[in-house]
Amino acid sequence: MCGIAGIYRPSGLTGTDRAVLPFMLDAIRHRGPDEEGQFIADQVALGCRRLSIIDIADGQQPKFAADGGIVSVANAEIYNHDALRANLVGQGAHFGSRCDVEVIPHLYARDGLDLARDLNGQFAFAVYDTKRDRLVLGRDQTGIAPLFWARAGNGILFGSEIKALLVHPEIMRQLDLTGLDQILTYPGLVSPRTMFQGVQALRPGHLLVIEGGSPREVKYWDYDFPTAPVPGGAEEVALLDELDVALRGSVARRLVADVPVGVYVSGGLDSALIAAIAHQIAPDTARHSFSITFPNRTINEAPWQALVCDQIGSIHHEVSFGEDDVLQNLRQIVVSGETALKESYNACTLVLARLVAAEGMRVVLTGEGADELFGGYVGYRLDLERRLGLCEDIEEIMEAETRTRLWGDGEFFYERDYVANADLTGALLSDALLERRAEFSALSTSPVDHAQLVGRDSFHKRSYLDLKLRLPDHLLADHSDRVAYCASVEARYPFLDPHVIDVARRISPSLMLKGGEEKYMLKALGARYLPPELWQRRKFSFVAQGSPQLLRRGQDWVMDLLAPETIQRRGVFNPDTVERLRAQYENPNFDLNQTFEDDYLMIVLTTELLMDAFELSAA
Repeated sequence: MCGIAGIYRPSGLTGTDRAVLPFMLDAIRHRGPDEEGQFIADQVALGCRRLSIIDIADGQQPKFAADGGIVSVANAEIYNHDALRANLVGQGAHFGSRCDVEVIPHLYARDGLDLARDLNGQFAFAVYDTKRDRLVLGRDQTGIAPLFWARAGNGILFGSEIKALLVHPEIMRQLDLTGLDQILTYPGLVSPRTMFQGVQALRPGHLLVIEGGSPREVKYWDYDFPTAPVPGGAEEVALLDELDVALRGSVARRLVADVPVGVYVSGGLDSALIAAIAHQIAPDTARHSFSITFPNRTINEAPWQALVCDQIGSIHHEVSFGEDDVLQNLRQIVVSGETALKESYNACTLVLARLVAAEGMRVVLTGEGADELFGGYVGYRLDLERRLGLCEDIEEIMEAETRTRLWGDGEFFYERDYVANADLTGALLSDALLERRAEFSALSTSPVDHAQLVGRDSFHKRSYLDLKLRLPDHLLADHSDRVAYCASVEARYPFLDPHVIDVARRISPSLMLKGGEEKYMLKALGARYLPPELWQRRKFSFVAQGSPQLLRRGQDWVMDLLAPETIQRRGVFNPDTVERLRAQYENPNFDLNQTFEDDYLMIVLTTELLMDAFELSAA
């Protein structure tokens, strides 16, 4: 995996364009500290910073096909590259290395805009067709690899992180108010929106095609849950066997590397299952495992982590996360994530990634994606209880018009009452912004494709929304990719393999929640690999220190960022509301339930940090 950046200008690159590319790449050096490659022509400049994992000796980029007429750079791991390569060679393609990303330009030469159709991996790429003067950007199906772009005059800039784009003098530094409103409204940002006005995130499963200076987005993949009822209990054993085969295959593909591959062990079911399968696939490999522990016993999962590590016989490394670690790392996780945050857990992930790097490792497997595919959040169980008539309080909330606009279904409840939330968060905004909120409201249009929700079971509706609104731009982005690469570490996600997704979409919701048990099918699979103490354990929802704990630490820089004069000068938030929240949160008897309540001062604090770090102005 790597970091990529580039400039395309159909009228021809300017002197500034040519001069700025090395600085764009230097801004994302942490994504690829090993080496740098560039390709510069009349209309395009492409660059790559490489983190060497596959074909260390000959994996340099850019890569070429069609006698040099097609050139590409990629931030990618292509797990089925051997099969794709064999097929391409059989059709006359010639390769110069065994590097996985070299299949990308050859697939474009053969398939054109269908090049991503058969890719199994995590990837963001840029392909330039010199004969057609066409640039194609692509992002993987589930949104593991990030890719951002922005217009620059009659051309565009792109990069793996926004900080690469901000180097170019034609990109303004201004806060995107709709991005901020998405943070206040949804689990996080939703592609194509970012916190930077004019900068867009390429949506998962999409290409961006630029020829003649006009960008157009093309969808090549989406989660497609069934519209007809899915068979139930009679298929349980067969589907469990299919899931077992698919997940084993996914883990095996992600263990392939020219460097050692470690595993994260949180103490929960998902990471434990991945670790156990990895051990069964390669029992003689000295596997390294990594965990984070906490001095507070109520949130410390060390006993369950030890169970996993004893079972797989790993070389285990752990780091304790103390009370000061959030404060020490808060600015860094905001800079790395390039977003405001609702909670501080990313600091834990950053400290864990640094541990991996300190042990000389650069690849780890993680369990992200399981909750969204297999019903791991409380909302799935509440949906079931509502259908059974066991839960009536949420039905009493009538906001059908908003739900219809957002989800295409006035009866479907997702996360919260959005009308009431808009009133609540409106008090957080400055008077000037509140007057204009209709211009940037996150509720004005739906963030998802209604066609993928129509006719689906409520379980699949919720899964689709979690996979679109929670996973790519939060859990896989600021929470995973960005903080891992801050330490030059690549995370891999076996649950997000297309084969695993295909099995999950065919499992009946009645099996996913059999007996009201969240993640029933994954627990049933866990029974094949793990001791009962692990697979029978109820989901543990960890929350890191919130803003109340940070305020009570009394740090001067925290108080300065939240001071009324600072808030007033910035012009984004209402200083009176912020001051009232400060007084409430500083009360030692106040307790914020982060599982069900948003930490509004954390959003304020990290927005202020973001604007400071990137010198952003308010609109």
